[in-house]
Amino acid sequence: MPKSIDLPAARALILTRAQLRARGHTERDIERRVSDGTLRRVRNDRYVTADAWEGLWNEGRHLVEVVATHLNSAAPGPVFWGPSSAVLHGLPLYRMAPKNVHAAILGTRHGRTLAGVAWHGVPVDSADIVEIDGIRCTSLERTVLDLACTSPSAVSLSAADAALRSAAVTGHVQHPEIAEDWKERMLARAERPRRPGIRNARRTIQLADGRAQLPGESVSRLHLINLGYAVPDLQVHVVGSAGQDYWLDFGFRRSRCFGEFDGEGKYLDDDMRGVRTAEEVVLAEKRREDDIRGVTGWRTVRWGSADIRTAQSFATKLVSFGIRPPG
Repeated sequence: MPKSIDLPAARALILTRAQLRARGHTERDIERRVSDGTLRRVRNDRYVTADAWEGLWNEGRHLVEVVATHLNSAAPGPVFWGPSSAVLHGLPLYRMAPKNVHAAILGTRHGRTLAGVAWHGVPVDSADIVEIDGIRCTSLERTVLDLACTSPSAVSLSAADAALRSAAVTGHVQHPEIAEDWKERMLARAERPRRPGIRNARRTIQLADGRAQLPGESVSRLHLINLGYAVPDLQVHVVGSAGQDYWLDFGFRRSRCFGEFDGEGKYLDDDMRGVRTAEEVVLAEKRREDDIRGVTGWRTVRWGSADIRTAQSFATKLVSFGIRPPG
């Protein structure tokens, strides 16, 4: 199953020709491996094995491309922008697979694409340039705003939720004052200067909620709103029969039903499962649902990534369980 990686892990995956030769590969062997697809050339003299590449989510692949671009650049390196800055900050890019690395051109307004790098002629204040492990990019808030202006709503809301979560959420609880301050600050940013996409950006900021723990939860909430459902309760706390603390992704009060977005990782990812088998995880989830139903009288509906590919497919799933607007 694909996995996510951080910046040090991305660095570790990238190999140069010298490193490959040190491992016993000849120049001819390197070219043969690139030709047969067992070695992927990410940038000039930067390679990743096909197995490592295939084992990454889109975010991880793009992070590798960003790091490789930085390694091939003269100091101090580009200021990565938009989706390329997002992966450096650890933000999700819901189903987005950027075709190019994105960077800001400082001091000019003429954009261009060269050698797989899209250079954007956008103004970036020096206060909005940060370094992450020696790599320059736009600040977290500026990155969220840029994505909100230029990306589909599913991408931008997932990223905004993640950014707000890092600022205002402890465990499952969002601190209202901190969240409100964050939104006010972001909305103020959205007013200066005015730019294309700013109306969508304001809507994204207003809808952001850090209690969404996965992009699938963010997209589910976006679909619910677009379909005319009332905004459901998020991260609903239920105390089990033996005092256990349960947290449910969504609560539909009118339908007396909880909703849970199930990412595949819960069952298939070794790191998330720990020592448990997939079967043991399924049984534990069933016991949890039985206990929740016993103490609340509410049932639980589950859905996955395939169910939220479109708003209509999600609506079909919900209606099949009797959950209709306003929910």
